[in-house]
Order: sequence, then structure tokens, then C-alpha cells
Amino acid sequence: MCKADPGQASGTKRRQKKQSDVDKYPAINVLSIFAGFRSPKVKSGITPLRFQLPDGQSHRIAQVRQSHAERVGQAMHYHFVVRTTEQRYFHIVFDAGKLTWRLVQEFDPELLFNE
Repeated sequence: MCKADPGQASGTKRRQKKQSDVDKYPAINVLSIFAGFRSPKVKSGITPLRFQLPDGQSHRIAQVRQSHAERVGQAMHYHFVVRTTEQRYFHIVFDAGKLTWRLVQEFDPELLFNE
């Protein structure tokens, strides 16, 4: 009888954890500007303009309400709270290490404290 390699079991757990993170925060397609310089129309280095969810829904961003950056391991994550033209609010994040955008959540505007 062969014994399973203990390292293999922990590797499987790590893959399962990463898979659950991917399921929790689905990848989205985002049309965005990565500015080489700032201008009156482009005030931020990264500006999302519109995005598409995995189910095919597309949303045009009317306003970036909040944004901030945080270091996660070796990579930077750029978080955006956006309002769409349909008056819906989303928290999306750009992972600069993996060059991917993810949906964190959709939420009600009542959760914004600075209104």
C-alpha cells in the first residue's frame, strides 16, 4: 500500500482555498484607462470606465465614489467603489500582480457613510 505524500495533501488544500477565493470574487472584464499622465479628465492612474460580469451584464461607470490601494503579499490591489449609470453600486478590485479585475460585491447606497 502506498502512502500519500503529506506535501501533496497540503498543496491540495491550498488549491482548494485559492479556488474558493476565485469563486467568492469572480473575475470580470473591465474597460479602463491606465494613465501615463494626469489631466482634468483623467485624475487617477487607473480609471475603470465600464465592466462586464460573468453572466454577461454590462455596466457603464458614472462615478468612481472611492478608491484606495493596498499591498497584498508582493502585489498591489487597487479598490474602487463605483456608481453605474443605472444607479447601482459595486466594489471592484484590480490585482496588479495577476493583472485581473474582480467583483467584490454589489451593495446598496445606504452603506456609503460619506453622503
